[in-house]
Amino acid sequence: MKSDRAVQFLKKHGMEPAAIEPARDAELMRAEMERGLAGLGGSLPMIPTYLSDTGCISKGEYVAVIDAGGTNFRCGLVCFTDDGYQVEELRKWKMPGIGKPATWAEFISFAADAIQPLMTRTDKIGFCFSYSADITPEMDGIVQRIDKEVVISGCEGQLVGASLLQELERRGITGKKIVILNDTVAVLLGGLASTGTEDGCAIGQVSGTGTNTCCALPERRIGKLGRSGDRHMIVNLESGMYDGIRQGDFDRMLDAESNDPGRKHFEKLTAGVYLGELCRRMLRAASDEGLLGVESAEKIRELGWIDSAVIDAWSMGEDLDQVCSGEEDAAFVRTLCEAMFERSARCMCLNLAAIALLSGEEKVRICAEGSLVQKGRFYRPMLEKLIREEIEEKLGVQVQFTVGSETTLPGSAAAALLNL
Repeated sequence: MKSDRAVQFLKKHGMEPAAIEPARDAELMRAEMERGLAGLGGSLPMIPTYLSDTGCISKGEYVAVIDAGGTNFRCGLVCFTDDGYQVEELRKWKMPGIGKPATWAEFISFAADAIQPLMTRTDKIGFCFSYSADITPEMDGIVQRIDKEVVISGCEGQLVGASLLQELERRGITGKKIVILNDTVAVLLGGLASTGTEDGCAIGQVSGTGTNTCCALPERRIGKLGRSGDRHMIVNLESGMYDGIRQGDFDRMLDAESNDPGRKHFEKLTAGVYLGELCRRMLRAASDEGLLGVESAEKIRELGWIDSAVIDAWSMGEDLDQVCSGEEDAAFVRTLCEAMFERSARCMCLNLAAIALLSGEEKVRICAEGSLVQKGRFYRPMLEKLIREEIEEKLGVQVQFTVGSETTLPGSAAAALLNL
């Protein structure tokens, strides 16, 4: 049961989910995407990846894959078969630069050490690099920055693929080819490779610790490339940077105290890394406004940082004694938690609806991954409901929504097989 007090509190501070109407608001985001595609600026860069999502993935051919993420560094071999794909010689380490700073040379040497034993079985490398990088026409990546608590000095301006190939050549390993992609593109290609391609616009979605989307468009739609033709190219929206949704009071507070104030407004409204902190701030403010009982207020004041898994449990009515006392306060807490997940889902649905409008297709295929969409007990059903109501019923677009798991490795292999 929703708390009327909580609903009024959300409205007072501009945090109510219903203010975001995906089908209504999608046109504004679509227009921002068009500006990005034309190279006219705006908050959505619409980064060309120079990768295609179409073609035939060869069976029985091995690809060496690397996944450099925010926490772990993984490496292995992927081979596609008639029954799907198989991963061999998979190994995992802590990402260099976590806990102890590393240099770019140390990172590349580490990556070469990891992949060197695999180089006798393949000439192709797919490298999923989950950090900010500008992709070149050669499908390499120029590093802009490495963040997510990973410290690697001297990385800015470096070419990821060229650096690794040069290190391998220094070790006497020659003739290798590499493609660089980010995790959202890998999720899209991994999802398509695992379940087969179909008609319609292909969309990759990450809803987890962070937020992003990508989609495949004809090259002639990407005006800043100056190309013609219907060959499809995947475009990385960097949709976490979108600034077209009004912020509430607590969004502005969180943004001002973040490591990157004024940037990534959309991600701060939607990503799992922020949702728990938004709830904590709202509960503290509600206590200060006298909306919660004395015992609940004392528990809330003792709260430290909390993540989205905590508020997922609270939204399900679990562990509420950690944060409140009494049924009325429990309803208040649950309502706030549900609101943050619903608002996040509404934002993501808006994002997906805008891509559907951009594509002009009657069908879209969404390949999704990330902790929110995989594990969120309130978030995922809400997102699926919104997709039906806002995209299928209101916009008349048929949606196939698939949630994958660990698809970055097969996605990286598919990128190499389709594009090298």
